[in-house]
Parts: sequence; structure tokens; C-alpha cells
Amino acid sequence: MAGANRQTWAFDCEWAPDLVAGRRLYHLGSDVPDDEVLRVMWEQGGATEENPQPFLKTVLCRIVSIAAVVRVEDKDGVEVHLWTLPEKPEDVSVTESDILKRFLGKFGRAKPTLVGYNSRFSDLHILAQRAIVNGLSLPEFAKQVCGKPWDMDAVDLMDVVGGFKKGATCSLHEIANLCDIPGKLDTTGDDVARLFYGGKRRAIVEYNAFDALTTYLLWLRVEYFKGTFGTTQYAEEQQRVRDLLKTKSAEPDGAFLKRYLAAWDALRPAEYGII
Repeated sequence: MAGANRQTWAFDCEWAPDLVAGRRLYHLGSDVPDDEVLRVMWEQGGATEENPQPFLKTVLCRIVSIAAVVRVEDKDGVEVHLWTLPEKPEDVSVTESDILKRFLGKFGRAKPTLVGYNSRFSDLHILAQRAIVNGLSLPEFAKQVCGKPWDMDAVDLMDVVGGFKKGATCSLHEIANLCDIPGKLDTTGDDVARLFYGGKRRAIVEYNAFDALTTYLLWLRVEYFKGTFGTTQYAEEQQRVRDLLKTKSAEPDGAFLKRYLAAWDALRPAEYGII
């Protein structure tokens, strides 16, 4: 494995408009219904008839889920794990602060390489913004986001496969599918606010886990492209993910992973594919 770190985290965050931010910034009292607060926030964010729920500034949103595929390499070999937060989605007592402390606190101890998709301009910023909003002290993570960009131990796969260059940029869904990796299944980021405020938090966590798995599998493909993994090792790395999915999907809370594995199996190897 390239680099000095023994851990690599392919991660993804999901967030929804923060009602506290909306009430405070737009002077909406506690008597204003939540649906109206959301409407005002989207209106202030530039809502149109064609796009009634525009992408809001990340600082105005609260993180509701974080998922990561964790690759650990040591003298005994390589292990791959799937970590989702909140660990008990139905527990409404879990706060945004709890999620941030769990994820970023563990980050501070493990000091992994972070891998994301559009993470440089999105996920990393909201993690920092909302940690500050929640009044958290996270020195190790702060060193990453407050330092020089080229000193960060982080990989944004979107930069690798095209960035924001006209004609070259692509979504995770697009590049993943062309690599025989599942992209979006039946949920997208536009659904998260509706699911969160509709009390369907487990659906968000499951969707978040799918995106983390897709990000990890794309990272493996990029590392193969770079020569970090040879053909045999690349196949072994993918098999570890399949084994993880089979094991986790046999657990009561992991049954949803059968859908991801089935979607992966259903993708035909592209004519220019390697396996």
C-alpha cells in the first residue's frame, strides 16, 4: 500500500438543512412549522419552480450520517470494515455533535488517509464547519483542514478523474457504473432532507453506506490504474469487499447490503474491463 498510513478510510457524509440555522438566520420563531422553515431556507438558497430544493451552503446544514469503508493493513495482513454512523439510526437522541465526535475523534487516533468524492470542496468543509458550530475541539482533524492543501493526507477522487474541467467532470454514479461498480440505486442526495424529516433515518444510513462502498471500490480501481496494486492484488482487494458484504448482509442490521452485492454482481464486465 502506498504512503505511510496503515489505514485508509473511503468515506461519505450526508446532511440536511439545519432548522436551528434557518430559524436563527431568517428570524423565524419557534411557532413557525418546520415545513415552513425548510421552505424559507430553500427560497433563500435560490429555489425555482424547476429546482425547489437547491443545494444550500454547507454551514446551513447538519450532518445526519457518515459512513466509511476502513482498510487496515498491518503485519498480519489486510482487513476491510464498514462503519456507519449513527450506529442505531432509530435513536433520535443521537445528535450531530455525537456523530462528529465519534467519526473525527476516531480519525484523530487512527490518522488515516481520507478518500472521498468531491470531498475537497464538500465533505471536508462541512465536517470542519459543523464541528466548529458544535463547539468541538478536534486538534488532529484541524491540522488537516487548517493546513496547506498539499499537506493534507486526503484523496479526492473527483480531482483524479476530471475535477471541474468542462467536458471532463463526472459524477460518482457515472464513473462508478462505467467501472462495473454500483452507483446510485434508488436514493440520491436530493432525498436526504425528506427522509430525515420524515423519520426514515435508517434509509439515509443505508444510502450513505452504499456511497462509501462505491467510493472505496473506485479508489481500488484508481490505485490499480496507478500501479499501487498489481492485477492479482487488485482482485484480492475486491474479493475482500465481497466477503465483507456477504458477512455483514447475514446480520440482522446488514440485510440491506444484499441489494448492493446483487447490483454489483448484475453489472456485466465492460468490454474494456480487467475482470
